[in-house]
Amino acid sequence: MSHITSFAPVENSAANILILGSMPGVASLRSGQYYAHPRNLFWRIMGTLIQLDPESPYEQRIEALRHARIALWDVLHSCKREGSLDTSIDKATQTPNDFGTFFLQHTHITHVFFNGTAAEQAYRTLVLPNMEINRIEYQRLPSTSPANASIPLERKLGAWQAICNARCPG
Repeated sequence: MSHITSFAPVENSAANILILGSMPGVASLRSGQYYAHPRNLFWRIMGTLIQLDPESPYEQRIEALRHARIALWDVLHSCKREGSLDTSIDKATQTPNDFGTFFLQHTHITHVFFNGTAAEQAYRTLVLPNMEINRIEYQRLPSTSPANASIPLERKLGAWQAICNARCPG
């Protein structure tokens, strides 16, 4: 089983939304880019939500997220896993990222959206019991992973609209 480490967060101090995955998959780890698998729907969905070209260079997509005040990270800093499936993560090896420091440095974040069940479960188990921040709302969204192909793009996009509602309430 391989020991893997996640990426640094995509962030800026004005971010009010944080999207959390569990741990980058093999294609992402190889490329050093979030959601690099060609069948992952993350960038297509974000393209619709914040008007960005999902085919644009990675750095432009990252800047579009920052401009939209959306931070992106993973719950896990490291773990052991074979392949890309969240179900293959060895739970005994999970080490969470430092959310205490992150939230102290990102005081505008009011909403955390989980990209799938595994991210939410890891956060609620490993992070939330140690958090003393009450200003944050949490919501699980359907995973954009190709492993979650049973939910069509249109339904996923409808659920992910919650990000737009959090960005521009009212």
